[in-house]
Amino acid sequence: MKGYILGVDPGEKNIGIAISDPTGVLARPLQVIQHISRTMDAGLIAELAREHEVVKIIIGQPLDSEGKIGPQARKSARLAEAIGLQTDTPVLLWDESGSTQIAREARIQMGVRRKDRKGHLDQMAAVVILQSFLDSQSPLLLKEGEDD
Repeated sequence: MKGYILGVDPGEKNIGIAISDPTGVLARPLQVIQHISRTMDAGLIAELAREHEVVKIIIGQPLDSEGKIGPQARKSARLAEAIGLQTDTPVLLWDESGSTQIAREARIQMGVRRKDRKGHLDQMAAVVILQSFLDSQSPLLLKEGEDD
């Protein structure tokens, strides 16, 4: 099933949002939402999903080094549940471990000055989460993996 997919990087202050292209292959930044409350945040995310005719919502869930669920991962699960109550669009949790660090390193490699790096990190982390999910769904990548 092709269509737009929304990626969400939940944070304490800001929530990064990314969206895929219609073919579900490439992720790009969409916006940052300031955290208000779980219910309000979920409503805004559900509304974005409706606006952009999203077929799936991917919520980043940080697992610990052993792949276990900690306090932040539980918060992500509660946000996913709250979004699910406000939309019929499927909501999935996706391991986001290291996404912020990957986004930070990407901004360094792009030559973004230190003082300008903080601003879009939430969006970039959402892009990293969503791109990771999209890559895992790619039939091309799955096919290559089968040959190994």
